[in-house]
Amino acid sequence: MNTQKQFSDRIDWSLATLLILFMLASILAISSAQTTGQYGESNFALRQGLNYVIGFIIITITMFFDMDQFRKMAWVLYGLGILLLVGLVVAPESIAPNINGAHSWYSIPLMGTLQPSEFMKTFTILALARIIASHNEKFIARTVKTDLWMLLKIGIVVGVPFILIDMQPDLGTMLVFIAITVGIVLVSGITWKLLLPAFVGIGAIAATLMSLVIFAPEFISRHFEDYQMRRIYSWLDPYSYSSGDAYQLTTSMSAIGSGEIFGKGYQERQVYIPDNHTDFIFSVVGEEYGFIGASVIVSLFFLLIYHLTKVSLETKSPFNAYVCAGVISMITFHAFQNIGMTIQLLPITGIPLPLVSYGGSSLMGTMFALGLIFSMRFHHKTYMFSSQEE
Repeated sequence: MNTQKQFSDRIDWSLATLLILFMLASILAISSAQTTGQYGESNFALRQGLNYVIGFIIITITMFFDMDQFRKMAWVLYGLGILLLVGLVVAPESIAPNINGAHSWYSIPLMGTLQPSEFMKTFTILALARIIASHNEKFIARTVKTDLWMLLKIGIVVGVPFILIDMQPDLGTMLVFIAITVGIVLVSGITWKLLLPAFVGIGAIAATLMSLVIFAPEFISRHFEDYQMRRIYSWLDPYSYSSGDAYQLTTSMSAIGSGEIFGKGYQERQVYIPDNHTDFIFSVVGEEYGFIGASVIVSLFFLLIYHLTKVSLETKSPFNAYVCAGVISMITFHAFQNIGMTIQLLPITGIPLPLVSYGGSSLMGTMFALGLIFSMRFHHKTYMFSSQEE
């Protein structure tokens, strides 16, 4: 017999509170960023507020479906996402315009643009969680052979959207898919006899490529496009490219550094950064609110990841745990990469700061992913006279 909680008690109020704090921080930062002359009369803060309203509606709808239903719908959602990505490849410019050199968005009259890859991230998480959960239920006795079979299935599921996103092209989103895959694979139960050599090999390849970039640029340049090489060198030595490819990076570091401890104050920015309401919103926070403001944003992400990790540890469903691992990996990589690129810790890849940067598709995709977490808590059951939970 299970005890029925009150409706309000089934809502994850801790996560809801964090999202409200993110919303306030996002709207505050964007409302200041949009005062830069390049945006004219555009009211991105109001649009972001509307995006959050839609995002909370998405969470509410998602929450009322339990995770067993999402497990059943995983392939349907994955297939829908693939169809949308294929559509970007074949659609004419009037439907899938070229924006910043990429065909990543659908143009929707009266609504703006829609980026399918932002939703495909969560669709892929659901598909991977279903594959791994079903595989582990079938192969209780694990062997290297069964683990290789699982890796092959994971590779196929991730490889299809990965290739389609590469055709757009969108390097930043491709890296997010890699991060999601790594996160889920790490908790999938695959033996370290396979994972350790794979990760060591990947690390060795990355170190070799970086060494060639630094010590043998003439060799590595034969195998990469010119713009890719400029992006790497502008990251390694930004001030030598400050008037070109590293302009955003150098101005971002200048803005964050000039904010010092307490910042310059709301709308008191002095450093001009293009597109500062999207990918470089953290630079706005750093300049206006200094180290204190930047620490608040970072702390919110730490609290969010901590809460998601807690949910994953409390759930008794392997499928739910794999979904949590994917969502945690996605948000962690997004935040680490975005903040890292504004301070030269990582190269610029053009991915937004989740829940803070302006962008409807990014925000709604993230809210859908977090809606799955709300669903886990909303449908969580406890049993009388037993420690059993589900």
